[in-house]
Amino acid sequence: MAETDVTAALESATFGQGFTRKELETLAAGARWKRFAAATVLFREGERSDSFYVVHRGHVALDMCLPARGCTRILTLGPGDVVAWSALLGDGVMTAAAVALDDAELIELSGTELTSLCRTDPALGYHLMHGLAGALAKRLLATRLQLLDLFAADASAGDLR
Repeated sequence: MAETDVTAALESATFGQGFTRKELETLAAGARWKRFAAATVLFREGERSDSFYVVHRGHVALDMCLPARGCTRILTLGPGDVVAWSALLGDGVMTAAAVALDDAELIELSGTELTSLCRTDPALGYHLMHGLAGALAKRLLATRLQLLDLFAADASAGDLR
């Protein structure tokens, strides 16, 4: 896909809000399209990855493996959402597994390149981290609600004993 297509896709994504057109073009210059068939694992919990994604089409599930519970779906992400934000933290250790729920099209950016851009272009870095903070706040709320559902199910099961 052309760089202008990536720019337009980033601009329409929730994550892309707040960036200037020039900043979106800078991000698009280092981006590439990635397609994942349904049921494809993007990465596993504990793996290292330098890839940071913005979902363009389709859905990606995040799963965590919990002691005595096995693997549990904690969140489903859709168009405009970010995946693999850990790539921006330097070590790139993934905190969950990600799997495409349906055929998905994502925009892939290098975490190393993004952190370098943050250092050389503070305005772009501000918008990047602001967008990421907003995405993480939304994810934290969704995860809390998911945990409430899990604990409520445990409490209900305990009442039946």
